[in-house]
Amino acid sequence: MTRIRERNRELILRAASQEFADKGFAAAKASDIAARAGVPKPNVYYYFKSKEVLYREVLQSIVQPLLQASAPFNVEGDPRQVLTDYIRAKVRISRDLPDASKVFASEIMHGAPHLPAEQIEALNGQARHNIACLQQWIDRGLIAAIDPHHLMFSIWAATQTYADFDWQISVVTGKAKLDAKDYEAAAQTIVTLVLGGCGLIPGHV
Repeated sequence: MTRIRERNRELILRAASQEFADKGFAAAKASDIAARAGVPKPNVYYYFKSKEVLYREVLQSIVQPLLQASAPFNVEGDPRQVLTDYIRAKVRISRDLPDASKVFASEIMHGAPHLPAEQIEALNGQARHNIACLQQWIDRGLIAAIDPHHLMFSIWAATQTYADFDWQISVVTGKAKLDAKDYEAAAQTIVTLVLGGCGLIPGHV
């Protein structure tokens, strides 16, 4: 793929992420995506064939980072480091892919009608693996005996809120857009809360 083709494809994908995040799959129009990307409407179909293919590509653009975020999870790993790395990776996804994150959240809330079965299984398999690691650490006395499912759900909620509820965060903080220091503070706060709840910080049970 030539550099121009790669650039056009990336422009369309980014514009589609914003359009789907703002309007949802049904209301988003190829003409609006093209206008936002600054390319002719036929280019949208040239690179992506259909609106549904483009929507799936937007989902794919965040599914892979979500799967990669779990790379640190392994039974023999240090729980403190694994949880820290995982939380930081999830916050980076919210920072770098906020629109795709919103599209993914909406897709999940609607029962994942467009998410391919293999991606659903990959995400579910990832979650099962992570939860199994947490349970083994609990069984070995390495972290506090808290429900591993709800621990994972809490991490998802805490990290993804910075993308999915960015409007509310902007209103509360008075900032139009969070900066690098804000995301660092967010990551450190979530790490401190999770490690403390897992009994991994001195002074916490």
